[in-house]
Amino acid sequence: MNKTDKIYIAGHRGMVGSAIIRKLQAEGFTNILTRTSKELDLKEQQAVRDFFAQEKPDVVVLAAAKVGGIHANNVYRAQFLYENLMIESNVIHSSHENGVKKLLFLGSSCIYPKMAPQPLKEESLLSGVLEQTNEPYAIAKIAGIKLAESYRRQYGSNFISAMPTNLYGPNDNYDLNNSHVLPALIRKFHTAKISNAPTVEVWGSGSPRREFLHVDDLADACFHLLQNYDEELFVNIGTGEDLTIKELAELIKDVVGFSGELKWNTSKPDGTPRKLMDVSRLHNMGWKHRIDLREGITSVYAEFAKSELASGVAKA
Repeated sequence: MNKTDKIYIAGHRGMVGSAIIRKLQAEGFTNILTRTSKELDLKEQQAVRDFFAQEKPDVVVLAAAKVGGIHANNVYRAQFLYENLMIESNVIHSSHENGVKKLLFLGSSCIYPKMAPQPLKEESLLSGVLEQTNEPYAIAKIAGIKLAESYRRQYGSNFISAMPTNLYGPNDNYDLNNSHVLPALIRKFHTAKISNAPTVEVWGSGSPRREFLHVDDLADACFHLLQNYDEELFVNIGTGEDLTIKELAELIKDVVGFSGELKWNTSKPDGTPRKLMDVSRLHNMGWKHRIDLREGITSVYAEFAKSELASGVAKA
């Protein structure tokens, strides 16, 4: 990948896509191609084919996806499977048809079997049953990995895949109905702090363990892979460190400055007991995360509180 390459970022307005653009720009890349979902619906095969035939990108980063937390994944099962399959199939096939030099497909740590040995190694893919609540999304992401792998095997395409752990950072989704656990907790604690609420309800038992990576670290890892990695096996991207949801909640509570109590709603699902990534392959390639979890949460909370204050002023 060089500075003259035309780089298409699919999903550029999302948390991941926008972070990758920030990284590319910081590295001096200016030939970046984007389209909003209104301008180009990636679920529409002909529209995607026309776009690729016209624009002829050299490099493609596939960060576009329909995403959400446990609740959204479980309720909108058909949409999560259908929409993600369509996006992946159309972008990867059009990349092949138009001779894209390199493609990076981004998946998710939920591709692994529910009871896979921890930490999760890349080789554990398809070795057991998936977590039921997000099975459709996981199957779609596994299909994306296999598409990239199969185009490589059949046509020699330089298509690679990476599986990030749980992400947080700028442009995250803070909607309580379909957000992930970390931004949802930031919103809950902030709202409780502003309203002087005595308690905050947290879903589940607090015992599952989760790993969290700042999206700017993910973008840095993706840039590293685009520059240095050309192999078939997908790569885990994470910190290699995890904590319980209870520990996460206490950390966010402390950063936000909420002084009330936590109430655990154990009628809500916990999801997978643990999802720690084995990131030894990435570490062996010379990449390691830089942003500490407390430091990262402190920076995203400051940004969130500022935007909430601004929107409150606008409403007033």
